[in-house]
Amino acid sequence: MKHVILMPAIFLTLAGCSGLDMNNIMPRPPHLQNQPTYNADLPPPPPEDAITVDELDTATDEDRMAAATTAPNAAAGSLGVTVASLGDPTAPGFWVETSLVSSETQGRVQSKTTGRTVKVTLRPASGGGSRVSLSTLQLLDLDISGLHELVVFGS
Repeated sequence: MKHVILMPAIFLTLAGCSGLDMNNIMPRPPHLQNQPTYNADLPPPPPEDAITVDELDTATDEDRMAAATTAPNAAAGSLGVTVASLGDPTAPGFWVETSLVSSETQGRVQSKTTGRTVKVTLRPASGGGSRVSLSTLQLLDLDISGLHELVVFGS
């Protein structure tokens, strides 16, 4: 008898929730709220069914060459050192989300491990750690599953 009363009560409760906006009840985490919009200057986003690193990294060889080339007169000062991990692997391009900047700007990062330098878009982020694009980690020759010390330079 309890099941006869309990089941309709559950269904009525769930039906009443259909008009609710779940983002008001359970908002997205801060680092996912302001997802970057797609820019035509960036490589295309990966396909929906991409699962491997090669499928997710859509940067072309020309994109990699441009990001790896550091202008000889790029004498920008260091903004600091940050510990970074892989960011959203589906977000294309060469970027770093870091609390070392307050607005989006051009810059570069250098790996303390490999010594390689990559030109990136520096994006503001809250918190102490930083997140790095898949293409940037690949070009820095760093493992995508680790934490890495990066020196961040402004433009």
